[in-house]
Amino acid sequence: MTKQKAAGKFTGYHATMIIVAFFVVVVAVNMVMARFALSTFGGTVVDNSYVASQKYNQWLEQARDQQAHGWTVSPVVRSGDRAVVSVTGADGDALQGAKITILAEHPVGRTDPFEITFTENAPGEYRSVETIPAGRWKLKLLVTQSDKSLRVLQDIQ
Repeated sequence: MTKQKAAGKFTGYHATMIIVAFFVVVVAVNMVMARFALSTFGGTVVDNSYVASQKYNQWLEQARDQQAHGWTVSPVVRSGDRAVVSVTGADGDALQGAKITILAEHPVGRTDPFEITFTENAPGEYRSVETIPAGRWKLKLLVTQSDKSLRVLQDIQ
């Protein structure tokens, strides 16, 4: 006579393990998705969209005034632990004697914003006085010369 193996019974232990495994998978997926969301979040464009809508026409007028200057600002690049930017005038020549300040903000707001000032190294080429910490930063550039000004938003990695 041969013995047949009895079919396994589904017990409370099995049900508990299935439920625990299910929630482990759900929590793991949520953790991975949260990590992806935080690492790619670029921050907000405006803090209050209603207030921004009230100022929209004023911002368009300022943009038209700035375009009339004909200034061109190069992308801000890192040179060691400093930032370098070049500015040219409407005629394509280097814009000399301008004052450049930047408000650097972390895209996710992990640190407080800080201001960076620039000095002119060469005609039209400006280098930051303060260091820029490693990482991604949203930069709000303000270029002024006599009574003209130009505001530019850029990112630096």
